Amino acid sequence: MIGVKNERLGEAPRAYVVSKEEALCEKDIQEFMKDKVSAHKQLAGGVEFIDAIPKSASGKILRRVLSEQYKNNFH
Repeated sequence: MIGVKNERLGEAPRAYVVSKEEALCEKDIQEFMKDKVSAHKQLAGGVEFIDAIPKSASGKILRRVLSEQYKNNFH
């Protein structure tokens, strides 16, 4: 998950999901999160399905890489 610019919130969470089910869609993820987190933590930045989460050699998620990909694709 990364933060993306949002006019109303300033910054909104955006989720990156590696799905094992092809039938899973953004709406399913949004509905799941609705009951789990408060309103300001909802995925207003959207959901993107990717093949693999980028990780460092030690196993940490490389959010920097996800942010760069978002900026390249949406700006």
